[in-house]
Amino acid sequence: MKTSYNNLWKMLIDRNMQKKDLIDKLGISSTTIAKMGKGDKVSLDVLERICAYFDCNIGDKL
Repeated sequence: MKTSYNNLWKMLIDRNMQKKDLIDKLGISSTTIAKMGKGDKVSLDVLERICAYFDCNIGDKL
């Protein structure tokens, strides 16, 4: 089953950010970003770091 990260990509666009910004600011690997781009599942740790950075929770945006 694919996971949709469309809300995250929209949030990046709204904040004038790129996926590379997540890599640089949060220390997420480019492999993880590529997995997310394909709709593959990633670790809960990554999702928690993204949510902490954007001050949201997983149910709201991811």
